[in-house]
Amino acid sequence: MRLSTRGRYGLRALLDLGLHQGEGFVLLKDIARRQEVSLSYLEHLITPLIAAGLVKSTRGARGGVLLLKPPSEIKLSEVVQLLEGSIAPVDCVNDPNVCHRSASCATRDIWIEMKRAMSQVLDSTTLQDLVQRQRQKGQIETRMYYI
Repeated sequence: MRLSTRGRYGLRALLDLGLHQGEGFVLLKDIARRQEVSLSYLEHLITPLIAAGLVKSTRGARGGVLLLKPPSEIKLSEVVQLLEGSIAPVDCVNDPNVCHRSASCATRDIWIEMKRAMSQVLDSTTLQDLVQRQRQKGQIETRMYYI
């Protein structure tokens, strides 16, 4: 399976919010700049995240967006499902009726295993895990500049 820009950029936007958790509302234009995503595209990605109750948005001088849930309570599987839909690599994994060969197809077994493996990784990883990984990578990059 290949994630679209929708899933990748959406996760990056949430990661940015996670990195700024506790700082109040974050301007979308700042997220767009830091994550190198167009502001108009980011605005489209934020809408389903707001509808799902992951993000809150407010207008005004002190407006912006912020996470409604702690990063430790946001599973990547939830975000990917919301932005991408099913992670099944082929349609017959979710609906065996789309192909008359499903019951006797050995390759379908592999596609099912792939979906399970991806689901396991996404289900066991939270936004907080990503925040911690990003902070570690940032520390490594900063140390490299001073070596």
